[in-house]
Amino acid sequence: MNSSDVNFAQLQSQQKDVLPSEGDLDLPIIDLSGFLNGDEAETQLAAKARACLSKDEKLKAYRTPGNISGYTAGHSQRFSSNLPWNETLTLAFKNGPPKVVEKFLTSRLGDDRQGIGQVFQEFCEAMNSLTLELMELLGISMGLKDRTYYRRFFEDGNAIFRCNYYPPCKQPDKALGVGPHNDPTAITVLLQDDVVGLEVFAGGKWQTVRPRPGALVVNVGDTFMALSNGNYKSCFHRAVVKMEKVRRSLVFFSCPREDKLIVPPPQLVEGEASRKYPDFTWAQLQRFTQSGYRVDNNTLQNFSSWLASDSPKN
Repeated sequence: MNSSDVNFAQLQSQQKDVLPSEGDLDLPIIDLSGFLNGDEAETQLAAKARACLSKDEKLKAYRTPGNISGYTAGHSQRFSSNLPWNETLTLAFKNGPPKVVEKFLTSRLGDDRQGIGQVFQEFCEAMNSLTLELMELLGISMGLKDRTYYRRFFEDGNAIFRCNYYPPCKQPDKALGVGPHNDPTAITVLLQDDVVGLEVFAGGKWQTVRPRPGALVVNVGDTFMALSNGNYKSCFHRAVVKMEKVRRSLVFFSCPREDKLIVPPPQLVEGEASRKYPDFTWAQLQRFTQSGYRVDNNTLQNFSSWLASDSPKN
């Protein structure tokens, strides 16, 4: 993508969405080594993911309408009104055979690129194991008697893996890598390079999340907010771009099985704790967010209203 070819007057972003950040966000750092009781070296496979593909190779994996997996470039993403200044490779993942990530990349790029497929497949498997551990920790943090409730809920789930590439932009004050939004998924695990770009809206202002060597960024999405009955809030965030620097990140989005009802544990809705969100499936939320609704800070509330109307069809 060549920034000099873009007419910024035609791609004007909403002013409030590109306001600069006002400082760094002081995120808590959690050492999971004692809980995981295992070797975390698998996550270092991500270092191999930086091998660049030619434009022709990228186009072989171009995402076709109606599919999750594939390559997209430029301003074709969900946040088109907010200048999505990026290229992405998105891959659907499900644990267990067949190795869907490796199979997709090999089928599109050829057997000579099987190594890339293997690396991404192993990375997804490692991230899937990590998210299941995180689910159990979240259950413990809420004092659930059944600490494995969320782990078991997601064991047969799906995931989305995304490689983000943010090229330099000559007018970064008028562009965004990804516009402000909450993830509609459950848990997001982000591995970013050393270039600043992730920002979170907290305390009434945008704050920078600076990369930390050896650390992953974890945030909650709308699906888990519903599963926790609002005890955990989804994170409103965006990605900014730089004038001279390239930024790369790998993102793993954990999702439930498409037909499974999103229902919080009974313990969280006992007594005076009433249900905050209706029952729904991940397939229904996907349909809502992919039918033209621009995901934002009120997606779950607007989805609940949509679900209560006569328009959705199961």
